[in-house]
Amino acid sequence: MEKLQFIVLTLVTILSIFSDQILVQSQVSLEYVRPPPRRIITTPHDRPEAHPQQVHISLVGKDHMRVSWVTTDKNAPSTVEYGKLPGKYDMSMTGEHTTYRYFFYKSGKIHHVKIGPLEPGMTYYYCCGGAEKEFSFKTPPSKFPIEFAVAGDLGQTEWTASTLLHINKTDYDVLLLPGDLSYADTQQPLWDTFGRFVEPYASRRPWMVTQGNHEVEAFPIIHAHPFVAYNSRWIMPSDESGSSSNLYYSFDVAGVHIIMLGSYTDFDANSAQYKWLQADLAKVNRQKTPWLVVLLHAPWYNTNTAHQGEGESMRTAMEHLFYNARVDIVFAGHVHSYERFTRVYNNEANPCGPVYVTIGDGGNREGLAMMFQKPSPPISLFHEASFGHGRLRIQNLTHAHWSWHRNDDQDSTVRDDVWLESLSSTAKCKGTAGDQRQFKPIGDEL
Repeated sequence: MEKLQFIVLTLVTILSIFSDQILVQSQVSLEYVRPPPRRIITTPHDRPEAHPQQVHISLVGKDHMRVSWVTTDKNAPSTVEYGKLPGKYDMSMTGEHTTYRYFFYKSGKIHHVKIGPLEPGMTYYYCCGGAEKEFSFKTPPSKFPIEFAVAGDLGQTEWTASTLLHINKTDYDVLLLPGDLSYADTQQPLWDTFGRFVEPYASRRPWMVTQGNHEVEAFPIIHAHPFVAYNSRWIMPSDESGSSSNLYYSFDVAGVHIIMLGSYTDFDANSAQYKWLQADLAKVNRQKTPWLVVLLHAPWYNTNTAHQGEGESMRTAMEHLFYNARVDIVFAGHVHSYERFTRVYNNEANPCGPVYVTIGDGGNREGLAMMFQKPSPPISLFHEASFGHGRLRIQNLTHAHWSWHRNDDQDSTVRDDVWLESLSSTAKCKGTAGDQRQFKPIGDEL
């Protein structure tokens, strides 16, 4: 009998520990069981060689769009025909193309064509390379409100499919992706399957991305150049924002200035990225763009045990720039869970610091990061280890609504949401990035 009691007690203890890890370390409802990873979806290429595949679009300047796609036919033209009516294209642009090699892999012909000028809030129909298949996209509005979908560490799994399905159920204007796209990890055909996988979504709304650690794909000596596939396939508006690298850039849309930074390129005070960021922030006019948003991959604030401290050196180098410029919100990925912090500066709550959000839960093949520190630091307001996506709806000059949506099979459940006030309109923090004299740091006064 004592032996049986001991076995029962042992089982209860194990279940208690397991339950504590699953339910207590993350703020999650008791009835919800976190999902395991799901299989990778490898989307086949079933079109003729000259037909476009992996079509995606991105913003370029205030009224242009870049259309990117791949063909296996090396003679296919880099042209885009487009217009405001289905099947009627009264405009045409020709662009550029590239290819790359990665060991024994050789890419298809990668086309990039910049089209415009385009009208805001308008639907355009287009075809690529003279093929008959028609695509369409809607340009973002020029004024508020504007809505962003945000999803990090996406991958191409069944959970990714669920995330994208939920994102697509409600209209949005631009998708923001803070790194880790395909999870190819040197297996270059997975870049092709990823491009085909996201095409139904990325061809109809602009996707603005930055790189993560899974995009590096470098080996010492034998393949020393990082980001070859990423830079060849996902060209962002670096030239237009005065950046010398595709790994960091900025753009304006409606009344929002968005900065995309590189966690895996130099960022110290002597680096090109740091100097570019300084210059970019100095140009921001908060009268015209009252909202200032930053995306990067490795989070600066993180209470998950996964990847703990990996963004610390970048935070130490650059955080004061964010604070002095009154950045409103910072999105990061890398940690495969969701977490939202209060406004923070230098590891302490500060009403003039950015809100930091980790959203590395798009659907990656590696699974979720479920272990959070206990007790949770007071600057961390909400965390949950589940797959999902976020929505940032900027309503007007002063207010925006942020919500995080958990994937619940066929449904998408709002688990966290908050109203935000722009720091450019907050009396205590008011100022413009172009006039640093208005930004007297208040951290020492608190």
